[in-house]
Amino acid sequence: MTGITTKTDGAASTALAQLPQVQTPRNPGTALDLDVVLSQRVNTSAVERRCATLPGRRTVKKDYQAAWLAKAISCIDLTTLAGDDTEGRVRRLCAKARQPVRADLLEALGLTGLTTGAVCVYHEMVPTAVDALKGSGIPVAAVSTGFPAGLSPFHLRLAEIGESVSAGAAEIDIVISRRHVLTGNWQALYDEMKAFREACGDARIKAILATGELGSLRNVARASMVCMMAGADFIKTSTGKESVNATLPVSLVMIRAIRAYHTATGVRVGYKPAGGISKAKDSLTYLALIKEELGDRWLQPDLFRFGASSLLGDIERQLEHHVTGAYSASWRHATG
Repeated sequence: MTGITTKTDGAASTALAQLPQVQTPRNPGTALDLDVVLSQRVNTSAVERRCATLPGRRTVKKDYQAAWLAKAISCIDLTTLAGDDTEGRVRRLCAKARQPVRADLLEALGLTGLTTGAVCVYHEMVPTAVDALKGSGIPVAAVSTGFPAGLSPFHLRLAEIGESVSAGAAEIDIVISRRHVLTGNWQALYDEMKAFREACGDARIKAILATGELGSLRNVARASMVCMMAGADFIKTSTGKESVNATLPVSLVMIRAIRAYHTATGVRVGYKPAGGISKAKDSLTYLALIKEELGDRWLQPDLFRFGASSLLGDIERQLEHHVTGAYSASWRHATG
């Protein structure tokens, strides 16, 4: 893994986590090409076979596993999207984002500068998060456009984006209108996404497809391509509120759409699986999938993020096991 080193043979080594302010150029988008969109096909059985073999084929152990887990931490959008969020909870979450692993474990691992990729909150909590992260270089991401359903009036969704950007959000996670995908109205989806992109200004935009509600992997592939053509900087699986969230088959389809878009335009678009990723071993599987399909450049927080809350606690627990040889109780690794 690039960007992270650990102690080996008892010798201390320096480590530098890739910080989120290292940014790939924005996706300017392209004209909507319906021939390209409608040409998207998915062999579902082949996708499922490919994903079924991945967890068993790609494993890492010992120091290598610790390095990959540290990489996973640097790519987490540490998230709280609960109706009972308070300023105190958000400040605790931001403190965890600044120092995601206990200081003694970081020292033992020889890691420095390790932070999460971002903190993701509702609009109401953006000013609190911006203040709590001041000087850290960690961006604040705000969910927007009537999250999670995306069914509020269009002018209000645009206004919500503007309010979050004005409050200091550097990234905006928008939700698309699923009905445009389900009815095959690709022009409407393109126009909507393009308007959201323009409303974001300099803030990076992540398009949440809510893949569990799109009906088929073919629809996922087509929606991914349309959103990238309209200027999405990231495409994201889910809000975390659907009955089915991030899965490996959906991820493979979206990742290959990203690869096809990059091949056609030379533009790199990021990927964010969200919802249901709570175990350290699952994060390793996703990182392996990204490395195999897109290459090392996508293993940086400006191009890959996990949308997660409990994942960090399990990773920290695994890192403590790596250092001490014993598993600890989960309460020793509180997230917020």
